[in-house]
Amino acid sequence: MDRNVWSQSDDSAVTIARALAMDSVQKVGNGHPGTAMSLAPVAYTLFQRFLKHDPSDSSWLGRDRFVLSCGHSSLTLYIQLFLSGYGLSLDDLKSFRTHNSLTPGHPEYGHTNGVETTTGPLGAGVSNAVGMAMAARYEKGLLDPEGATSLFDHNIWVICSDGDLEEGVSGEASSLAGTQALGNLKMIYDDNRISIEGDTHVAFTEDVAARYRSYGWNVIEVTALADGNIDRDSLEKAMITAESESDRPTLIRLHSVIAWPAPHARGSAESHGSALGPDEIAATKVLLGLDPAQSFIVPDDLLAHARQVKERGQKAHAAWNTEFESWKSSHPDRALLLDRLRSKSLPAGWESAIPTFPAGKDVATRAASGKIISAIASVLPEFWGGSADLAGSNNTSIEGSKSFLPASSAIENSDPYGRLIHFGIREHAMGGILNGIALHGLSKPFGGTFLVFSDYMRGAVRLTALMNLPVTYVWTHDSIGLGEDGPTHQPVEHVASLRLIPNLAVIRPADANETAIAWREIITRAKPAGFALSRQNLPVIDRALYGSAEGVAQGAYVVSDVDGVADVIVIATGSEVALALCAQEILKNEGIRARVVSAPCLEWFEENDAAYKEAVLPAAVKARVSVEAGVTAGWREYVGDAGVSIGLNHFGASAGAGVLFKEFGFTPEAVVAAAKESIAKAGK
Repeated sequence: MDRNVWSQSDDSAVTIARALAMDSVQKVGNGHPGTAMSLAPVAYTLFQRFLKHDPSDSSWLGRDRFVLSCGHSSLTLYIQLFLSGYGLSLDDLKSFRTHNSLTPGHPEYGHTNGVETTTGPLGAGVSNAVGMAMAARYEKGLLDPEGATSLFDHNIWVICSDGDLEEGVSGEASSLAGTQALGNLKMIYDDNRISIEGDTHVAFTEDVAARYRSYGWNVIEVTALADGNIDRDSLEKAMITAESESDRPTLIRLHSVIAWPAPHARGSAESHGSALGPDEIAATKVLLGLDPAQSFIVPDDLLAHARQVKERGQKAHAAWNTEFESWKSSHPDRALLLDRLRSKSLPAGWESAIPTFPAGKDVATRAASGKIISAIASVLPEFWGGSADLAGSNNTSIEGSKSFLPASSAIENSDPYGRLIHFGIREHAMGGILNGIALHGLSKPFGGTFLVFSDYMRGAVRLTALMNLPVTYVWTHDSIGLGEDGPTHQPVEHVASLRLIPNLAVIRPADANETAIAWREIITRAKPAGFALSRQNLPVIDRALYGSAEGVAQGAYVVSDVDGVADVIVIATGSEVALALCAQEILKNEGIRARVVSAPCLEWFEENDAAYKEAVLPAAVKARVSVEAGVTAGWREYVGDAGVSIGLNHFGASAGAGVLFKEFGFTPEAVVAAAKESIAKAGK
């Protein structure tokens, strides 16, 4: 992007941006004006002079990405989207934080044009940005591994706050960013020392710059001017230096005064999250040289000046397009791959690579998943991922792949474009990074850990679902079946808890072939999903005798039926499906007809029409049993008033899987007893 000489018009645009921040919050009566006021020159400098972007095409492949990690200061972003010409109007700023507006309280991905990620949970944006930077490098390896063009080289810019850097997830992600030497990551830290409770030094006195240097970042300090205003000239020099740094990420530590230049509110905790009030706004406008009696004033000539960035962006985009056409001609195979990735399509017949598993040999679903991951990777180069230091346990390695590490790494089998990500023991950061990879747009990421540690990453998983991102979580060791590691590692409430997250498909397959079909569905659907996979071996169901695993596509299906009307329906998931099938045989010998339903994914089941759901769970059959090695919460919806739920409403213990299943009532005999109890209740 061209960088014009800074002019008086630019100063005026910054002044107007400060006023719009005050006016927008004052009109609605709530919000966060202070940071948006003080950061106005920072955001304006970034959007006008550094960010490679085209406001007329927010999806331009060659653009830089901008992440406002301190999402509470959403006006910092909205005002620049308005000034730059992304489609936001002055009326949109006037409707800030109101129902159905394009300017909600925190930026929302997919809702407002130009917003690259949903931010607000502090620290999340930092981890997303790390993921974007990693994705940019991986995609470079798919399209230009020789480094012959700059087409696919771009930067990830971040503005973050004290609060972002207090959250552990930002530290986890930043540490990994240093290890990965992500030179395309540039982060501006607004060090204003103010949060809701006042001076951040009540809780946050560390030397942030030293911490980031220890991570391996390039750190640049920019102090404020004597009057407290941003030293914009020094900031610009720092940003130029950051742009030229390609071997490591850069942190610009920017000292600022919140709500500058408000005469009484500046530097105060109140300005962080409250409207300034009419008197303070009027006094501030006088200091800014504005008419205190006017609100939401944006002179036409000033807006026209700011929107010249649109023309500069279109010019840069056109030059990029010319080079892009030349690249396509020289690299037709890679161009075809890029076309497919951009269209979100899959190669014809890709699913034929997914293995099937013969009956007669027990296979842990985590082991089956590992084979399936490698098979999918063999036909989908965009498919990559790893684990939070548990690849061998989660089975999340890709056969024959190299480790994703920078060219400077001395680690054996490393490659800057490798497919195996080592997240380290950083579950929360892993989730946020996976979200960033998915947001970047061209690849399909997955990440694994033990199911019990999904607690550590729940915030990131929730954002996956909120943004509807095609991220796949591989959670293994799904129950007390993991055995001797004991209750600290045995998930009990986790599957039920994850099912409470809207828009997240939770899949607990019964055997290797259910796992295969589930992976196929996840790739095809391209939506948020998480596996709950077994550590212990499970029987591979003989599909010649039982229902096809294709039923997984419907979320729940009849895996074994009876002649005539069933006396009872047994609904099971995961390892408990085998118990249900054994119980069915015992009941059959006693003259009781039990239908067995495998329900690997209740979310997919609920997507079916009423006719299918009735066919699987006919309302006329009141006797029902659910069997799942976890808390019974949520199952009453499926078993009804006469139903019985076999579960584990307490923590586990340290012992072998076989001992624990027997001790806690996960046996065919217990299922038989529950079936008889439910039949009796239904007959009353």
